[in-house]
Amino acid sequence: MFHYAHIKYRNMVMQVFLFIITLGIYGIYWHHVSLKEMHIANGRAEVGSGKWTLLLLIPIANLFSLWHYAQEYSRFSGDRYPGIVIFILELLLHPVVWFLAQRDLNRASGVQYMG
Repeated sequence: MFHYAHIKYRNMVMQVFLFIITLGIYGIYWHHVSLKEMHIANGRAEVGSGKWTLLLLIPIANLFSLWHYAQEYSRFSGDRYPGIVIFILELLLHPVVWFLAQRDLNRASGVQYMG
């Protein structure tokens, strides 16, 4: 994977901790920033991640937001994971998608975590 200067390394354990202490609000923030990083990496910086994050909070519309996220992650991963598979995982086992996406974003950040 290439190094993308705009992608920030995020510690997975710290993310789980932040998710718990913020009662899930960190998950919304993470969705926004990770989607924004993938938009830029996919050459689609003009696609706003804010509107997709807002849709995440609206019943039924949140399915469109999750579909969009799945498609962006599929592109970002070089189509290693088909968008439909990511979408189904988001619906059934969302933490798996969180882990996979953050793992790939961390790799793309170029930061080597020694811990």
